[in-house]
Amino acid sequence: MSLAFPRRTLLRKAGRAVRTIDDRTPTHRDRAIDGLRALALLAVPTGHWMVGGFTLDADGGLHNASPLSTLGFFAPASWFLQLLGIFFLVGGYSSVLSHRRATERGESTARWLGGRLARLGRPVLAVTAVWALLIGVLSAAGVPEATLHTGATLVVQPLWFVGVYAGVTALTPYCVRAARRLGPWAAAPLLASVAVVDFLRYGPYAAAVPSWLALLNLLPGWLFAYQLGVSWGERRLGRRAAWTLLTGGTVLFAALLLLFHYPASMVGVPGAARTNSHPPSLLVLALAAAQCGAAVLLRDRIATLLRRPALWAPVVVINLCAMTVFCWHQTAMLMAAVPSASFGPVPGLTTPPDSPAWLLMRLAWLPLFALLLSGIGALTRRFEAPWGAGRALRATAATLAAGFALFALGMG
Repeated sequence: MSLAFPRRTLLRKAGRAVRTIDDRTPTHRDRAIDGLRALALLAVPTGHWMVGGFTLDADGGLHNASPLSTLGFFAPASWFLQLLGIFFLVGGYSSVLSHRRATERGESTARWLGGRLARLGRPVLAVTAVWALLIGVLSAAGVPEATLHTGATLVVQPLWFVGVYAGVTALTPYCVRAARRLGPWAAAPLLASVAVVDFLRYGPYAAAVPSWLALLNLLPGWLFAYQLGVSWGERRLGRRAAWTLLTGGTVLFAALLLLFHYPASMVGVPGAARTNSHPPSLLVLALAAAQCGAAVLLRDRIATLLRRPALWAPVVVINLCAMTVFCWHQTAMLMAAVPSASFGPVPGLTTPPDSPAWLLMRLAWLPLFALLLSGIGALTRRFEAPWGAGRALRATAATLAAGFALFALGMG
């Protein structure tokens, strides 16, 4: 009875919190868009936690390892965990609405963009500055240098996305003009551009093509789904176009895998000669097209599903701390792995990711990673809001962040 009473009390409080969130949600809020954003966001830590394995050296230092290097059958999981297509789709859609509201208020595009970039930059500056301090503390505590470099690499690894996202966000006014003129077809030249570059770097003339040419895919590769999102926000992407994206993307995806032998993994595999993600290949765009088509087609069903308060409340919470989850999820995994390294190999955590048993054990670790991330988020979510700090403090944070970046890149 003593255990049942507090449990009932907690359930009642949770129920009230869920109902309060639902009651305070404006009627015009697009729950489907928030649900898609939350889904894409959760795929980031889940994917990194599942492919972010470690090995231990003789001195107890942690080194990065990936199950994708040895477990080829695991590669198709990346098709479902790599949801950046949906993330950029929702980003484009949301940016259109935000830019439209800013324009109606008489706000300049430059000011609107500055606000968007500040929201992206504050959490990144915070996590890198805090880690710059942590490096010193952990080093003084005797943590091996190999572990420090591994941790720094993991923290910096996902932050490239913020730079890319900032870049495509800056192009929003031009994307809007293209969408109004061409609708979803405005994304077609981006797809064609990536196809041409892929043909040059993988086709019969590959030996004569310089390696830097692949970088030409960076902007059109990630702008593709964002442009579709802008068209969706401009109400130029309907169900017919969505079916075309879903079927066309699926067929192209299958053809690239089966006929043109693209790597099956959507993320980089250590030691592999080719990668689909850095920079994005045509396979990434094919998957993004299919994902975007499915998202548009399922929008109404998702919105209906999220009318349930118990499902809507976690979506709200995730969206409120989106950048916190993105910036700090690797830290949560490291909080479990770094102390464990002193005890030797721990199954699923610091043992080589080279067997199906490792995958099962890693799945068992995910709840702990999520719990640690929740605790970190309770302390760091404040960094998403304006800091209100003086110039000296901001300059110090920027200096620490720069030093950490150099350390992570092996230059410090």
